[in-house]
Amino acid sequence: MAFLPLDKTLILLIPAIILSIYAQFAIRSSYAKWSKIRSSTGMTGAQVAKQLLRQNGINDVTVEEVGGALSDHYDSRAKKVRLSSDVYHSNSLAALGVAAHETGHAIQHAKSYAPLNIRQALFPVASIGSTWGFWIFLIGMFVSSFGFLMDIGILLFAGATAFQIVTLPVEFNASNRALAQLSSGGYLRTDEISGAKKVLNAAALTYVAAAAMSVLTLVRLLILRGDD
Repeated sequence: MAFLPLDKTLILLIPAIILSIYAQFAIRSSYAKWSKIRSSTGMTGAQVAKQLLRQNGINDVTVEEVGGALSDHYDSRAKKVRLSSDVYHSNSLAALGVAAHETGHAIQHAKSYAPLNIRQALFPVASIGSTWGFWIFLIGMFVSSFGFLMDIGILLFAGATAFQIVTLPVEFNASNRALAQLSSGGYLRTDEISGAKKVLNAAALTYVAAAAMSVLTLVRLLILRGDD
């Protein structure tokens, strides 16, 4: 939806589009490479996630398997670390990195990590803004009697953009926690950490790309509003 209407401001989105394409390529190629290299401990992603939870005194979060590729996530409402089948059952460097990252989110939740709390607070308006903000803006842009909807659309989309921005420290922090605990806990040797780190860095790039697209789209809306 961020590509309508067709006008000169579209050029603003080109850097974010290129970054998004590269980020998707990076995460898939990095995951494919490091998912073929097994960890020396032989522990699976599920085993590492469960042990990290116990190690951090978190007893009310469970680990479960979900379908899909790269569908791993932490559900703060259900208090579940959900790992894709490839991560849940695998003992690869990629699997351990991803499992520890998602467990990092559970640790953030348990410790009331401020950026995570802010992101959760922003989620309702971000959900509406990302789905409807742009379309509400377009209605106001093309129907003169509803011009005020342009401002409402911008405000809603700004909420979605704020959500994308605050997601960055949440994701980077979860990766840092993951790598630190994989190393200090002996789950990965020093020479194995780099593989897990490359996977997590590639994953982080997808969030950077999403934030860049959101910010540039918001700038585009403001420019279109000013030209109206």
